[in-house]
Amino acid sequence: MAKRVAVVLAGCGVFDGSEVHEASAVLVHLSRAGAQAEVYAPNIPQMHVVDHVKGQPTQEQRNVLVESARIARGNIKDLATLDVKGLDALIIPGGFGVAKNLSTWATQGKNCSVSKEVEGVLRAFHAAHKPIGLCCISPVLAAKIFPGCEVTVGHDTECEQWPYAKTAEAMKELGCRHINSQVTEVHVDARNRLVTTSAFMCNAAIHDIHDGVGKMVREVLRLA
Repeated sequence: MAKRVAVVLAGCGVFDGSEVHEASAVLVHLSRAGAQAEVYAPNIPQMHVVDHVKGQPTQEQRNVLVESARIARGNIKDLATLDVKGLDALIIPGGFGVAKNLSTWATQGKNCSVSKEVEGVLRAFHAAHKPIGLCCISPVLAAKIFPGCEVTVGHDTECEQWPYAKTAEAMKELGCRHINSQVTEVHVDARNRLVTTSAFMCNAAIHDIHDGVGKMVREVLRLA
């Protein structure tokens, strides 16, 4: 039987939704491994819409589910319909949408709240001892919900290669253990069945991002 993996998206586009290359890499690696991806997104308004040419917010209003459907080629379900019983694992790609639409991390950092729907899904997979894969900024969701968990968002010292390293420090303040890692590496928290990798938290070549996401997917499927 092919493993059935829920992939939760947060919109379409790095600055206001899911990071498209990360989401695509997840779907490609699941397909290559013979797994069945089932894509979900919450049916909610985006926090805001960003013009990805100018890097500035616009006055537009968009819906997270509708925008995520662009990545899923229309084959997507409302997150409210997700039933953990029929699924083997969960993966959430990164992108600022995780910090803006799935949580309030973008504006509140460690004091953020996670959307009730998203938190419910994460807790359901965790309670069922089913693996959860998180990349880029999405490990902050686990740091907020599962105190004491082990995750990686790359490095905890800010530099040109790691411009978002302060995220690791904020996660540590939530009581989780941050593991420094390279972009092509993953960290597995066996106790919590969490698999994390840094992806675009690192200024790296896109093929390295793709390879790191691939390792995350393989480890998730190994645990499933």
